[in-house]
Amino acid sequence: MLKRIFSNIIISILILFWATGIDAQSNFKLINNAKKQSISFKLINNLIVIPMEVNGKELNFILDSGVGITILFNIQNKDSLKLNNAKKIKLKGLGSNDAIDAILSKGNNFKFRNIIGANQNLYIIFDESFDLSAKLGITIHGIIGYEILKDFIVKINYGTKRITFYNSDSYEYKLCKRCETFNLEFNRLKPYINVGVRINESSDKITPVKLLIDSGGSDAMWLFENSKPEIIVPKQFFYDFLGEGLSGAIHGKRSIIKGLVIGKFELKNLTVSFPDSSSIANALKFKERNGSIGATILKRFTVTFDYKGSKITLKKGSSFKDPFKYNMSGIELVYNGKLFVLEQDFSSGNFNNNQENTLQNRIILDYNYSFKPTYKIFKIRKGSPAYHAGLEVNDIVIKINGQYTYNLKLGEIVEKFYQKENKRISLVIERNGKNYEYHFKLKNLLLPPK
Repeated sequence: MLKRIFSNIIISILILFWATGIDAQSNFKLINNAKKQSISFKLINNLIVIPMEVNGKELNFILDSGVGITILFNIQNKDSLKLNNAKKIKLKGLGSNDAIDAILSKGNNFKFRNIIGANQNLYIIFDESFDLSAKLGITIHGIIGYEILKDFIVKINYGTKRITFYNSDSYEYKLCKRCETFNLEFNRLKPYINVGVRINESSDKITPVKLLIDSGGSDAMWLFENSKPEIIVPKQFFYDFLGEGLSGAIHGKRSIIKGLVIGKFELKNLTVSFPDSSSIANALKFKERNGSIGATILKRFTVTFDYKGSKITLKKGSSFKDPFKYNMSGIELVYNGKLFVLEQDFSSGNFNNNQENTLQNRIILDYNYSFKPTYKIFKIRKGSPAYHAGLEVNDIVIKINGQYTYNLKLGEIVEKFYQKENKRISLVIERNGKNYEYHFKLKNLLLPPK
């Protein structure tokens, strides 16, 4: 399991034209009298990726409790997806830019294993700049949240990477000493929980806050500065790129706070982002909201959503006490397409030399051609180690610490930026057709509060 937050993909989305005028959809349901359906999922950048058929075409979706609608955004002609009853609309989400053009399609059919969902609405966007596939290193076609979570009791085991959808009518809660159940509150189809935070660096005071539960945000936690008088940015912080929303880039301050208190659970010295108010104007319309809990926190639990009962149950997982870390390099990497690579393939074999009647060893050298992934620098934080080393946006990363990057997954590369302070990073990059080598050391700007 990936144990670190990589790029912070922020995908909470709001509709300008709210859903009051949209036809009612059918529910998702279990078929063949099944009481549950369990499937494995991929955990990438702490985000849950599941396969699902839409109108007979298998696509990859992020399961995101922070969205109230189902969205497609990476559909190409080759995908041959039939969309029903489509019309143009406008969408706006997090980010500082304007609303974008989109399509609302009604009457679509979803299926995976023994779960089906008929007559479903889809929102399709064609803005190429909103490309989660490049940022996650795997093809992502869309996001699904409320529409499927509302119809089941859903247990997410981040440790085993298994998710189970239970028939809510037959589900029975079992006694669990390591668990605690909390009430959920919904606003615009999104779940909120009341918890406490220790922000003040000079005291242990707990400030009550209302946070969105956002499994589609890979950050640990967001807090909205000044949404309460006590919510102020600690003295230790730096400005950073926080991610991409539907309406553009999201920037803000990164810092660290003493603790997050969720009932009997307390997480200490956790990284927190304070997004700029201009990037979260839509989120701030729910005035009681003070921020969000993201996947870097949720993955430390086994999480059971019960939307019908307005409850969530948390069970402490094996990674609960893992330290909170962040990308200390200042580099945001993205997938950059594929490269045709010629590789040497060494193999050995035995053969019989008849003249000497002895068995000798022979080395066989062969060449294989294959397509390999490439990665480039998408953003560099000003003032970061990579920035001072001289690296630039659009540099293609050829090697990291002596390894060719085309033999690594995106997450494996970025994980190296989350190592200990002063860890030396060596990069060979391609720029304007020439290769250059750079070196820098990771630098931690956030020390735990005293």
